[in-house]
Amino acid sequence: MKVAILAGGYGTRLAEETEIRPKPMVEIGGKPILWHLMMHYYHYGYKDFVIALGYKGDYIKRWMKDYSVLNGHMVVKIRSGEISAQERQLPDWTVELVETGPKTLTGGRIKRLQPWVGNETFMLTWGDGVSDVDLNKLLAFHRSHGKLATMTAVRPQARYGHLEFDGDRVMEFNEKPQTSEGWINGAFFVLEPKIFDYIEGDDIMWEQQPLERLAADGQLMAYRHTSFWQCMDTLREKHLLEKMWQKGNPPWKTWE
Repeated sequence: MKVAILAGGYGTRLAEETEIRPKPMVEIGGKPILWHLMMHYYHYGYKDFVIALGYKGDYIKRWMKDYSVLNGHMVVKIRSGEISAQERQLPDWTVELVETGPKTLTGGRIKRLQPWVGNETFMLTWGDGVSDVDLNKLLAFHRSHGKLATMTAVRPQARYGHLEFDGDRVMEFNEKPQTSEGWINGAFFVLEPKIFDYIEGDDIMWEQQPLERLAADGQLMAYRHTSFWQCMDTLREKHLLEKMWQKGNPPWKTWE
């Protein structure tokens, strides 16, 4: 099963980082957040990736090439120019990097991946968020209901502390807990190829007409994930993820 990742947006809310590189290449713990995301899928046995490129897509291409070539020991024969890498410890990924246009919207990017995804069930996510979602359980849930689309629904961490009152007395204080209500799109999808029929062209947002129509047709189901999930839309969120990584054992690190 292939994993499609959207990695072509401008990342304007993270402009401090994205002026020089696309948002999926912003680093957490010295590795792009895209690498963290792909390692999570790889932990569950997924190794075939199709990445939709757009803004500064050449940056992602170069990083993938360098990641493959420059890891491990290297032997260079100066006169002949022959280069060989040795004792490399790399994941067994196949990565298809697909140009989907600099201004194409999310639905359009998904539509453009159709020739690479083929006529099979596939997974889809964005290249700017991490989670400890159990992908085996997500897939089993999708197969159990027989609909076209499964969305992972999450309850994000509150930005501020939460207070419980008895009159004016504070009964309980939780520092930035997970919200107790308000499920949102966590962007870990399992999809059937017929979803491409719901996307008309490049100027379609996946989060609008396609998902709205799938819901109206009774073809969109929610897998409720109550554990860790965090997007990286802002510099504050980037620093939050970096802090978690530096503390050791970050909650999204499912691999060894």
